[in-house]
Parts: sequence; C-alpha cells; structure tokens
Amino acid sequence: MEGRENMMVPRNSVAAIGSSASHLVSRASSSNSSVPPSSSMAASSSSLDSSSRGMGSVPRPLATPVPASPSMVMPATPATPSAYAPPTPSGIVPQLQNIVSTVNLGCKLNLKDIALHARNAEYNPKRFAAVIMRIREPRTTALIFSSGKMVCTGAKSEDHSRLAARKYARVIQKLGFDAKFMDFKIQNMVGSCDVKFPIKLEGLVLAHGQFSSYEPELFPGLIYRMVKPRIVLLIFVSGKVVLTGAKVRSEIYQAFENIYPILKAFRKP
Repeated sequence: MEGRENMMVPRNSVAAIGSSASHLVSRASSSNSSVPPSSSMAASSSSLDSSSRGMGSVPRPLATPVPASPSMVMPATPATPSAYAPPTPSGIVPQLQNIVSTVNLGCKLNLKDIALHARNAEYNPKRFAAVIMRIREPRTTALIFSSGKMVCTGAKSEDHSRLAARKYARVIQKLGFDAKFMDFKIQNMVGSCDVKFPIKLEGLVLAHGQFSSYEPELFPGLIYRMVKPRIVLLIFVSGKVVLTGAKVRSEIYQAFENIYPILKAFRKP
C-alpha cells in the first residue's frame, strides 16, 4: 500500500504539468512563425541527424524539385522528324549480277588461230564475227574481235571484271600475239533486288507515264527510264527490280533509293 501511494501523483501537480506544456506549445508556435522556412528546415534536419545517431539510419526528406528554366522546357508541339533528320534509307542493297567491260589489246588478231589453239574457245564467223572464250575463275565470257578489241561479261564485281580481262589478255599473249592491256573501262553494270511486296504497275504507269512504259502483252515488266542517274529499271508486279545502265556502283544504289518511295506509294494492299 505504501508503494502504491508513492506512485500516485497528486491532482494539483498534473494540472501544473498540463499548463506548462500548453505554455511551451504556444511559445513554439510563435517562434516558428517568426523563423523563415529555410532555417526551420535546417533545424529539423539537424534534429533528425542528431536523433539518427542514436536511433540508426533515418530517411532524409526529399529535396524540393527545382523548376526547369525556360530553355529546358519542351515545346508544346513537337517538331516533325523530317525537319531535322534526313529520310531513312530503304535498307535494301541491290546486288550486282553482271558487269560488262571493254579492253584494247593493241594488236591485230587471227581469230582462226586463236580458236584452234586456245581452250574453251569457239569461233563461227557465219554466226558472229568474234571468238567466244570462257574461263571458270572468275566465271566470265569474253568476246575477242580481230581488231584487238575485247568485251568481258559475267563478272560480279569490278575487281573480278578487271582480273578476268587480264587473264584473257595473258592467254592471247601465250598464243604468240603482241597483246597489251590498255583502256580498260566498265561499260555497263546490272543489279537486282526484291522489295518484298507486290506493286500496282497500272497505277505506276498512269502516274509516271513520262518516264515509264508498260505493255503486259509484250513484256511482263514495267520499264522505268530514270533521268538522274541515267538508269533503266525493270519493275515487276512481284516486287523484283532490275537496274541496268550504270557505269559505277553508286549509280545503282542511288537509282534504287530514288525509286523505292514511289514503289511504296503503289504497293498492293
């Protein structure tokens, strides 16, 4: 009983504690109103730091986001991609299928003698006034004329065409002719590709009648004659495209990039 009496607090002391607490709260509110927000935040953060030392890690309050400057604000209407970026390429690269080149051997040739002594050579003057000679590597065919001019066809690249022409010239030299290798020039390049979608050739010839012709009774493909670069394209309804008439490889690529948006515009649904 004595212990319980010692633990009980008199009523007058409870009232005193309540009045002192209310007095402290009123002082704190008045002091907070006079202190600027930054100092109150600093005080709260310092109190949190001091309390965190004894209580462990306490998460810090998140910082107030800083508003972006006018230069960082994005425009309300975004710019169109074409305003600042070039149009994307088609992603399709035409493959070279044939290269025709010419070379001057610089001497007169006896075609009968060449046809009799050279391998893989044939000569029929009634049909064609040139020796037709073939080699396997690179797989090409040469037309050799008595004037010393030679045409090399069938190569898949510029380097292969030059290499094949040199091999033919070496064969002529071994037969006893004073052949040289002069004025090598690529005359025509043929490339092909597939756009992977069907094309409305009737609509294409109506919209581009100035450059194209389409006679399905005579030939199943549309013939498109491009002005720049000066390339002829054969366009088929299946989406296959053949490009011919180029002197350099870049003309093939440029011509296809020019025609690809037109082919997409006339794509069959």
